[in-house]
Amino acid sequence: MFKKILYCTILLFNFIAFSQSPPLSPETQVSIFTCDRGEELYSTFGHTALRIKDPNNALDVVYNYGYFDFRTENFYFKFVKGDLQYFMNVTSYDDFVFEYKLDRREVIEQTLNLPLAKKQELFNALNKSLLSDEKSYTYKFIDRNCTSMVVNKINGLFDTEKIEKIDDKTITYRTLLYPYFENYFWYKLGINIVFGSKTDQNAEKLFLPVEFLHSLDKAKVDEKPLVSKKEIVVQGVKVQPEFSFFNSIYLICVILLILVISNNRFLFKGYLFACGILGLFLCLVGLYSQHEELLWNYNALLFNPLFLLIPFVKENFLKKLNITLLILILIYSIVIVTKPHLMIMLPFIIANLYILMKLNGRNPLKLLTSIK
Repeated sequence: MFKKILYCTILLFNFIAFSQSPPLSPETQVSIFTCDRGEELYSTFGHTALRIKDPNNALDVVYNYGYFDFRTENFYFKFVKGDLQYFMNVTSYDDFVFEYKLDRREVIEQTLNLPLAKKQELFNALNKSLLSDEKSYTYKFIDRNCTSMVVNKINGLFDTEKIEKIDDKTITYRTLLYPYFENYFWYKLGINIVFGSKTDQNAEKLFLPVEFLHSLDKAKVDEKPLVSKKEIVVQGVKVQPEFSFFNSIYLICVILLILVISNNRFLFKGYLFACGILGLFLCLVGLYSQHEELLWNYNALLFNPLFLLIPFVKENFLKKLNITLLILILIYSIVIVTKPHLMIMLPFIIANLYILMKLNGRNPLKLLTSIK
């Protein structure tokens, strides 16, 4: 596959090299691909790409802003920090579609109703980006991704933004993203723990492929629909993952229930210490990362870095510390009560409250004997 992409890129480079502005024919078509979600985490939200087809020039290529290199030095640190470079690439239509056929992911094509001059302008702009520093861009989950880059290219053809988000802008980003993790519990849990307060803002930006598709359907230029044709080029297969106890909230509930029933001071302190490590990470990653989605993470009130002190402080100070932590968890409970991830965080809230009260010598439910 890499050799085919390289070959196609070389062909396009040669095509461009002979002329700074290779003329497109009147039969040229410009279209947008909206690709269904995949199994991997990076493909959870789907994908957007742009196709230019000119049969008279034997040209049929797909411009794709979704490339990244796993071989990048310190890849995961760069991804977390928010300075990982994604880049634009070009491949043939056949190779692009073949990949999605293999994965059985639906691909919808929307052909744009653009005059030849605009098609030429877009073609020139894409090739300029491909052959310059504009090829690479710093990925941002909401603000800059494969969809928003294509949106900006299309809107850049006009004096005003012709493509605007038409889906519900009153719901939050967290609420918008939540259904994408249905039947992927560990993804859902991890994302909702790591994401901070920005994802609780109203989802006003157009950054998801399916929302781009809806917006294109309604977009108009000179009172005419921007989309002249819409068709499915790859028939996808919706595969619903089978229920797995180990990929569900029930596993968390059972583990926490066993912990509570153990009624063991050492295990209680060890669990809270682990929560403190997570809380410290949530605080530090917000300072380290350039991803605004990770800033001001109120989940640190539940997985509090102060938990790290519990195994080491004396009993007289421990009670005061626990009272403080109980108050902070109650504040967290008030904050999260209207959030979509309340139910998956509820077992942790209940367990942490119960364990803190037990460590303070109280038995809120009077179900267990005094702590061992």
